[in-house]
Amino acid sequence: MRYRRAIMTGGTYFFTVNLADRASALLVERVDLLREAVRTVKQRHPFGILAWVVLPEHMHTIWSMPDHDADFSRRWMLIKQRFSWAIEQRETISTSRRNKSERGIWQRRFWEHLIRDEHDLACHLDYVHINPVKHGYVTRASDWPYSSIHRYIRQGMLAADWACEPDVAVRRGERF
Repeated sequence: MRYRRAIMTGGTYFFTVNLADRASALLVERVDLLREAVRTVKQRHPFGILAWVVLPEHMHTIWSMPDHDADFSRRWMLIKQRFSWAIEQRETISTSRRNKSERGIWQRRFWEHLIRDEHDLACHLDYVHINPVKHGYVTRASDWPYSSIHRYIRQGMLAADWACEPDVAVRRGERF
């Protein structure tokens, strides 16, 4: 069975990309290499980054594709490949992956969703930015260092306390 993706030139897409080892923290440990891989691929194969959050073992991002192009799969393949080449080999590689000259760092597939309208985009932007809170890494989205939320805060599009409930600490019995 062939997996079918929604392809639209100039489309805006939400992605989830996972490491093969979901107990790993490689993405935040080597976020510098990930950023360099993205920067290099983006220079050669342009796309817009509307939002991005990097968590220890997975990431979410929203891209806008160029009007003449919808090949996000190639971009992901190149980003994963560049990142993998820069990482010292310490993972276990299955026979199947070895036969295909693959590393064992990434899950083979990624999940994509074609953004349908402004409401859908707003919901996915919120999802990207709240994700570190959802996973319990921080209590405020703005406290997570590997997130595009900081750009939104600098541009005045979000407040530093976005999505924070002002009385959460009080309800938990904490004192200021």
